[in-house]
Amino acid sequence: MAKKKEQVDVEQLREELLICRKNGYQKLSDDRVKKADAFCEDYKVFLDHSKTEREAVKSAILRAEKEGFVAFDPKKTYKAGDKVYYNNRGKALILAVIGKNGCKDGVRIAAAHIDSPRLDLKPHPLYEKDELALFKSHYYGGIKKYQWTAIPLSMHGLAVLKDGTHVEIRLGEEPGEPQFCVTDLLPHLGTEQMSKTLNKAIEGENLNILAGSRPVRADEGDNLFKLNTMRLIHEKYGMTEEDFVSADIEFVPAFKASDVGFDRSMVGGYGQDDRVCAYPSLMAVLNAKNPQHTIITVLADREEIGSDGNTGLNSEFMRYFIADLAQAEGLEPRHVLSKSKCLSADVTAAYDPTYASAYEKTNSTFLNNGIGMSKYTGSRGKSGTSEASAEFVAEIRSLFEENDVLWQIGELGKVDGGGGGTVAMFIANLNVDVLDVGVPVLSMHSPFEIVSKTDIYMTYKGIKAFFESKV
Repeated sequence: MAKKKEQVDVEQLREELLICRKNGYQKLSDDRVKKADAFCEDYKVFLDHSKTEREAVKSAILRAEKEGFVAFDPKKTYKAGDKVYYNNRGKALILAVIGKNGCKDGVRIAAAHIDSPRLDLKPHPLYEKDELALFKSHYYGGIKKYQWTAIPLSMHGLAVLKDGTHVEIRLGEEPGEPQFCVTDLLPHLGTEQMSKTLNKAIEGENLNILAGSRPVRADEGDNLFKLNTMRLIHEKYGMTEEDFVSADIEFVPAFKASDVGFDRSMVGGYGQDDRVCAYPSLMAVLNAKNPQHTIITVLADREEIGSDGNTGLNSEFMRYFIADLAQAEGLEPRHVLSKSKCLSADVTAAYDPTYASAYEKTNSTFLNNGIGMSKYTGSRGKSGTSEASAEFVAEIRSLFEENDVLWQIGELGKVDGGGGGTVAMFIANLNVDVLDVGVPVLSMHSPFEIVSKTDIYMTYKGIKAFFESKV
């Protein structure tokens, strides 16, 4: 007689062996959703006050000093629980809390960047043409140029005048202040323009910012429109035209951060790549309790253009800071670095069903599914990236599970579709274990990016758990 086959419990087998693809929101209690929503209220304030890397550094220091952080002194030896920050030229920032074990077992690093795509002014920006005053700009970072036309812009930055006076500039953010824009061609006359590819329809040299349309009152003379605009700038900021040479002036979208959707589940705003990861990284170091290891949050500049320069993470400033901490404890910096671990906190691309063909859905990250992990970034054949080891991914995955952190893992898009990079490889080059984590973003690098409140909160929870880990 044939032996009867054993019945398989398919549902039990599926639960044991396969990944649950249930939407993350379904896994959260109402209480956790409320905490995520509440966490994002201050985040929106941070976003509105941090539209440039200089403003982000100031906002972060203001919050840090309220929590007892003081400026770092490399000649001083610090004890467990001490809180310090290092301001690198007003454009990058390191915050650290000394752990119970100091640096002897390595430090724990969360690294995010605070620069975002924008329009910078050229050294000689102001000109007039056909009865209009305009600024010449040079775009910064990877942008779709057509997205920067016909939207309200605000003016931010620092001008250092000929006599050495520092003048901070922030215009177009408050009610009643003037705003600016890059004009576009009306569709009635745009037949030729619209026949071009998106990349060519708006040329970089045509991202000219409208600055004024009234001349100085005079019967004759050259450049009366430019002169009137320069007169108004001088009255407000004390600048002459030559002072633009020693100024860092950026034009950014004037939009305020806002809730998005009938359910208010998302945040829309400018500069969320990567300030949506910078804020959780900042709050994690401010709120971490009694860390075993010294914990460090790095808010870096220049990532959008390759991290080169003395405020970018392809420079030595983070390594020097860790070396100062190590040497104060009588430790060799290279030994500290080789035992250190890092979460490179940068955004990833959220799956967008409108543009589904750009993604490989099985290996994509989705809104509301938690902090996104990327084992590697780069482009095509994994070029321009480091790659986290299986051991380190397993460690972080287990850490998130133990601390009830909602997480997901994915890639930026299809293998041959393009790609992108983060600061991870520059930190990995110091012999540090690094894994990319961050918030999935819709419309990345646009003037109005979209993220999930749940994902922001889970990124904070994940980085905080990493800082408080005993491993």
